[in-house]
Amino acid sequence: MTFALHGTPVSNGIAIGKAVLISRAALEVSHYLIEVGKEEAESQKLLDAFEQVRLELAQLRKGLPKDAPQEMAAFLDVHGMILSDPALTEKPLTLIRTQRLNAAWALTTELNDLLEQFAEIEDAYLKERANDIRQVAERVLKALNAQKKDALSDSDLLSPSDVGVDAIIVAHDIAPHDMLRFKEHAFTGFVTDLGGKTSHTAIVARSMEIPAVVGVRHASEMIRHGDWLVIDGKQGVVVVAPDDQLLAEYRLLQAQDIQETRKLQELKYSPTATVDHVSIELLANIELPEDATQAVELGAIGVGLFRSEFLFMDRKQALPDEEQQYQEYRRVVDLMQGLPVNIRTIDVGADKALGAGSDLSETGTSPLGLRAIRWSLTEPEIFLTQLRAILRASAHGQARIMIPMLAHVKEIDETLRLIEKAKQQLHQRGLAFNPDIQVGAMIEIPAAALVLPLFINRFDFLSIGTNDLIQYTLAIDRADHAVAHLYDPFHPAILNLLFSIIDQAKRANIPVAVCGEMAGDPSMTKLLLGLGLTDFSMHFSQLLLVKREILKADVGLLKSRIAAVLQAIEPEDQAKALHKLLS
Repeated sequence: MTFALHGTPVSNGIAIGKAVLISRAALEVSHYLIEVGKEEAESQKLLDAFEQVRLELAQLRKGLPKDAPQEMAAFLDVHGMILSDPALTEKPLTLIRTQRLNAAWALTTELNDLLEQFAEIEDAYLKERANDIRQVAERVLKALNAQKKDALSDSDLLSPSDVGVDAIIVAHDIAPHDMLRFKEHAFTGFVTDLGGKTSHTAIVARSMEIPAVVGVRHASEMIRHGDWLVIDGKQGVVVVAPDDQLLAEYRLLQAQDIQETRKLQELKYSPTATVDHVSIELLANIELPEDATQAVELGAIGVGLFRSEFLFMDRKQALPDEEQQYQEYRRVVDLMQGLPVNIRTIDVGADKALGAGSDLSETGTSPLGLRAIRWSLTEPEIFLTQLRAILRASAHGQARIMIPMLAHVKEIDETLRLIEKAKQQLHQRGLAFNPDIQVGAMIEIPAAALVLPLFINRFDFLSIGTNDLIQYTLAIDRADHAVAHLYDPFHPAILNLLFSIIDQAKRANIPVAVCGEMAGDPSMTKLLLGLGLTDFSMHFSQLLLVKREILKADVGLLKSRIAAVLQAIEPEDQAKALHKLLS
């Protein structure tokens, strides 16, 4: 029987093949108390398992093939960092020694506590890092069970030759080290129960240009080995057991998609300008330093948003020091070959899972709580460390500082004061930096948009974070499924707010970009052009799709029609105005 499953589209394209299911590493473990006097022996058992996995990851890292995606090495490093964090073993060892829990029970108890903490995090990228911790724990549990093998074994995995056609991976989740196997077997697509747009599966799938849909709940339970599947990586749809007519239709779409992809590649190095000769700048949002390479290859003229959180995630003790941060920021700057790099200062809340290098509060990571610049200003020494690292990287190229979630003038003034203090500290130490480094602000709170002159007068550039701006303007928690359907980028209030921000910045001759998901959505490109936007920042995988829309657009015509869109309040009126604008 044909049926469809829906999830999150993370890598465009259409894949057709038979399902290859990967068994899930079971986290259900035996619960028993060890004998009195055996506590240290059981503790050593756990430590030995950690050491075994540490060696396995080191061997995988060393043996990466030259053509492996660059993200793979970074993800293995992240797993190695998680594994090496003493905090991951401290609580289990305490449970073994004080409550006599067996090693596997103690480890899963700590894992469940950590997963609960991450479930409360608002930031999507950081939320996904819970999967990294779970994957590391699964590997340690396998070592505890004396299963000295990779996460996938011959019994876990069918190869494409077993099903006789192109094969599509179906799994509860996929760890980075397992992705190496997929490259060897040339699988054509991925479907997972878990994950989001910033999960490692999603990032690697995009880098390998393989269609993928993640977050398809219960897919690994509803799909059987050998089922015919169709993955629509653009719509986030997985068709199970399609009939002959559906297969024929999707094969035609697949052929058209392949042809379009080839045509897109031809756009890489052509100038980005509209039909009426308006130049547009396309920048990339990146999550890892290695992403910069692909951004350049796809024609990005800079990094509009580099999320620095990857350096701080999954830590419960020492936060990255200045030297560690400096090396990573410099790596991005070097890879961008002189192009600008906007490094966003850490955008997390005061969650214990992110670090105990200071007296973090118990506020948590509510979207309205202590997060982003609010958190940084409560931890000035941590903030100064990051600022010094970014400043030092600026000596090697166009590193720029971008501050998230500003709303109050006192926050702006204190932030700028600390930047000057960081410069003075480096000057006293005789370390090089760009004294004229550009500093920008993210406009993602309605209050900031409504008092924009405060920002225009104090910053070198602005970046509109549409994801949060929409969330805060419409009072919608994007993580709350009960109200997520009310998240509407076409709401008249949102469109008028965007127009006002862009118009004021342009009049003041201050560069302004959009770095939220709207910028990377080709269906919204003409709308943003009509609103006056000339700087787009998006995930690098969307660059050419957006560029294609820009090359077909006439900005003069779009601007002449935008007034009707902005004036429309009733849904029917807005729909008509948008149709005319986009037609």
